[in-house]
Amino acid sequence: MKLPYWVRGDTNAFFGFGINVLVNVLTLTALCIGVVQMPAGDVFGVILPALGIALVLGNMYYTYLARRLARRENRTDVTAMPYGPSVPHMFIVIFVIMLPIYLRTKDPIQAWTAGIAWAFIIGVIVLIGAFVGPYIRKYAPRAALLGTLAGISITFISMNPAGRMWQAAWIALPVFGLLLIGLLTDVRLPFNLPIGLVALLVGTAIGWLGGAMSVPDVQAAAKDIAFAFPHLKVDLLVDGLRDMAPLLATAIPLGVYNFTEAMTNVESAASAGDRYNLRSVLLADGGGAVIGSMLGSPFPPAVYVGHPGWKAAGGRTGYSMATGVVIALLCFFGMFGLLGTIFPTAAIVPILLYIGLLIGAQAFQATPRAHAAAVVAALIPNIAAWATGLLDNALAAAGTSAAQVGISALAGAGVVYDGLRTLGEGAILAGLVLGAIVAFIIDKRFWQAAIFSGAGAVLTFVGLIHAEKVQWNADGPVTLGYLFLAVVCVLFALGKPAPRQPDAEELALERLHTGGNQFTEAPEGGIPEPREKAASTPV
Repeated sequence: MKLPYWVRGDTNAFFGFGINVLVNVLTLTALCIGVVQMPAGDVFGVILPALGIALVLGNMYYTYLARRLARRENRTDVTAMPYGPSVPHMFIVIFVIMLPIYLRTKDPIQAWTAGIAWAFIIGVIVLIGAFVGPYIRKYAPRAALLGTLAGISITFISMNPAGRMWQAAWIALPVFGLLLIGLLTDVRLPFNLPIGLVALLVGTAIGWLGGAMSVPDVQAAAKDIAFAFPHLKVDLLVDGLRDMAPLLATAIPLGVYNFTEAMTNVESAASAGDRYNLRSVLLADGGGAVIGSMLGSPFPPAVYVGHPGWKAAGGRTGYSMATGVVIALLCFFGMFGLLGTIFPTAAIVPILLYIGLLIGAQAFQATPRAHAAAVVAALIPNIAAWATGLLDNALAAAGTSAAQVGISALAGAGVVYDGLRTLGEGAILAGLVLGAIVAFIIDKRFWQAAIFSGAGAVLTFVGLIHAEKVQWNADGPVTLGYLFLAVVCVLFALGKPAPRQPDAEELALERLHTGGNQFTEAPEGGIPEPREKAASTPV
């Protein structure tokens, strides 16, 4: 089979996904310099080149996986998984790991070494998860996996860009409209121009004509361009690992978060028709974090939310590798300061809202209609985490905190802060557990619901969900609540009710996405992972 390296749809996906990654790298650059007060030379000369190496290697690997899958299934419509710096992790490593150390020591280098060590630990945990995640994916309902992914997408991926869009709606809304028309309909631009590039250029033109951009800023940023190639920073990593114990409290749950998110993204891709080997994906994520940290980057890369969006945009195997190479070159030459002064933010962020729309819709479209409540249940912990994080940031900006204001005072104003915070801790894993319980109860599969309730109790007891940190008996009342829920499910299971029977629409959906259970082909040199059989008809 002749498999092209580039098709027209790759151009759309490249500009869309490339802009996505571009925004994230611009953001983490600003966080390092503006929040942790890191020297610009270290950021542009070490961190960004290290991240660039991880991104180019990862995206080339995902291109290889896509082409291997295409040849195996004799299809030309396989879309590579998107890969870039993890958005939640870049905020967490800055504000939870690096900033407290900087504020205590006034030493940005010490904060940097702690961030590098934290990213290394994350990578090791994800590598371990590569041998656990496939079994979780096998037994968790699709509604739980896609629902918790939709929760991330709607809150952490979409809401901030949406707010930025309406700060400059005169720039953002025309861009958003062009993306919706070009990516959600069959309308094409004259001469088949790529909609992602056209939307960016239109938004940039409006921003410059409207006076939102500044020529002196561009001239100042152009002076900072310089080439830097990454090299090993093992000494910094070793320095950070000397005080490893405090890092584990966040690294363990976030490592679990990483492989849980990767698992949901693989399920999302499977629902769109591309059934990847989860173990291969997790090994790439963990390896990218380890390699990046050894080169000096505290920002673990990960497989991204949004595969169905790039598939719908026409992306196939070329867009991922092109994005990795281009972003790496921009990192090596320190171009991100200049790009931030050329392109208005409001012209860039609409693509993130588009991805949020698509992933949220997929959670309902690719699951049985009867499981809609389970999808919503999986959304809720992520909404709670986003809401409490927003409240914490607002209070911090006012020079106070929830503890200083008082939980009772917040409750009196209608803000159930303590309950929302508990619900949102470990939101990805909590959403998966809650969504699975609801889905199994809907299906009257009470033994499975009891098992997931027991898993919720164990995860809460050790602090991986519903707790601020990993420790024994992290939240006794919530642990007890899950145990009582498990007892309720067991009592109903003893009555041996007949399981819910799927309707014709659900059976058709199941035939479209999966068959029976089987083991996938092992990655080269790896161990086969259990996965549902691919449908015989390409999607």
